[in-house]
Amino acid sequence: MTEATVSAGYTRALLDFAISKGAGERKLLMRAGIAAEALGDQDNRLPYACYVALMRAAKEETGDPALALEFGAASDIRAFSVVGLISHAAANMMEALMQLNRYGRLVVDVEGVADGARFELTTVNGQRWMEDRRANPNDFPEMTESTWSRFIVATRRDFPQHTYALEAHVTHAAPAYRARYEELWQVPVTFSGHWNAIRSDLAWERVEIQPENRYVFGVLTERGDALLQEMEASRTVRGRVEALIMPILHTGEVSVETIAGKLGTSRQTLYRNLKDEGVTFEQVLDALRHRMALDYIASRKVSVNETAYLVGFSDPASFSRAFKRWTGKSPRDWRNGSATGAP
Repeated sequence: MTEATVSAGYTRALLDFAISKGAGERKLLMRAGIAAEALGDQDNRLPYACYVALMRAAKEETGDPALALEFGAASDIRAFSVVGLISHAAANMMEALMQLNRYGRLVVDVEGVADGARFELTTVNGQRWMEDRRANPNDFPEMTESTWSRFIVATRRDFPQHTYALEAHVTHAAPAYRARYEELWQVPVTFSGHWNAIRSDLAWERVEIQPENRYVFGVLTERGDALLQEMEASRTVRGRVEALIMPILHTGEVSVETIAGKLGTSRQTLYRNLKDEGVTFEQVLDALRHRMALDYIASRKVSVNETAYLVGFSDPASFSRAFKRWTGKSPRDWRNGSATGAP
């Protein structure tokens, strides 16, 4: 089974929110098993288990059991994911929901919805409901809390002239802070229900958002499609190995034993799984260094010596030899050539 993941942007948003409530960044990252460098690119992927650990540590460190509710209410998905930008560039609310189902796993790639959309609309006795169909929701009810807060509170904030939520159901039992639900959501809440669902105003799906802004919508969806392709690639063993190497590449201490340990497998098993994909660990590491070195050199934001460090070489001369093997040129010659379009 593929490991569930979350985006670094979503994780960073939770971390920042907990810090704003008085929690310490270093302690939270340590308790969640997250390297600070892994949060540098908001499109990076992190294990879902790390996000769960971060949420629970944040609740403890802030002393706020309702933190997930409040995080969802306060956060703006546009600030940490292209998914939010795509949804807000949709023509109307129905299209926004379609795009959320299409790209939503870029934020949280949960399990249990392979047979259809995560957020499914249905009509029951003339009432319109949206259900969150993710599997085993009560294993981590904080996800329900933050997701429904974001849907209900953020929607009311962004579209105050329209009514969206009329009531909400959740499958988990009522917590001690149940009053906080109705304070934030301002709708009746049913606990220990048979589904996680929001009843909405029937007119909501026809509310227009950006009916004329199709160019921006197209640009954003192209970016979303590219990220989905990258995420699919990360489902391979090679992709998972690369994702684990990148945050520690600069240390120069990347070993097959270290990465195998992070994957919870043996050195031999990792070698065998990579061989099944036609590569060796050494080839994956070398190719990643090659790709990252080209990006750093082309960006002109760091020196050649700094690039050597960032891709794990303690000796600039060793880096230069490797770079010449990759490209046939020295790093400086390649950088000068790239400026004229002839790398």
